[in-house]
Amino acid sequence: MPLGPTAANSWRVGPGAVDLRRPARPERAITLPALPQRLTLDLARAAIVVIDMQNDFCHPDGWLAGIGVDIAAARAPIPVLAELLPALRAAGAAVVWLNWGNRPDRANLPPGVLHVYDGDGSGTGIGDPLPNGSPVLTEGAWAAAVVDELPIAPGDIEVSKYRMSGFWDTPLDTILRNLRVDTLLFAGVNADQCVLATLVDAACAGYDVVMVEEAVATTSPDFCMAATVYNVRQCFGFTVTAADLADALKALP
Repeated sequence: MPLGPTAANSWRVGPGAVDLRRPARPERAITLPALPQRLTLDLARAAIVVIDMQNDFCHPDGWLAGIGVDIAAARAPIPVLAELLPALRAAGAAVVWLNWGNRPDRANLPPGVLHVYDGDGSGTGIGDPLPNGSPVLTEGAWAAAVVDELPIAPGDIEVSKYRMSGFWDTPLDTILRNLRVDTLLFAGVNADQCVLATLVDAACAGYDVVMVEEAVATTSPDFCMAATVYNVRQCFGFTVTAADLADALKALP
């Protein structure tokens, strides 16, 4: 009988014998334009990591809008992801939602992380209530939930994070390895902050990393996005457009 945390990473065991061979998976290859070079990747060994598409960053009643930030850019990936995610699921790619989801007591957060969200200690920071009563970026709260326009499907995986990078103090790496994926597509906000920090750590851990351009965004100045795109292509991996990815998915048999 199979024994393992996922269908992709399982042994077969029985009385007196263990078979360590993992199940073979049919290849689901796509080829698409990318920078700095054209890419061919196997969707059966890929996951899309969707980062921080949460109410606090993308909803008019969330934390970011509440401190006066124009969230139009943060909302831009919503329709792009609404189209891409069902197609990626159908093609066999895993969908991982990686979101801030802090402890209510903030016991695992150092001052440096808290400072990012409440620089002089006089405003609304992590764990403090919004005007609607929901605590900022707190696991299980409305503020930390993914926006309603992007429903989480059965079989998707949710991972809470507590730093800009989703690899620190989380099970993300273990989950990805149990899914037996090699290639990570990156989407979400902010491109120059949590998306880039997680992408860099993924590249350093040996994953292939691909940023989907229209599926990421930032409320930072334009030069921040330009630098992010440059560094992803120059130092860490590849970028593809959402349109090219969608076309490649439609071309699958």
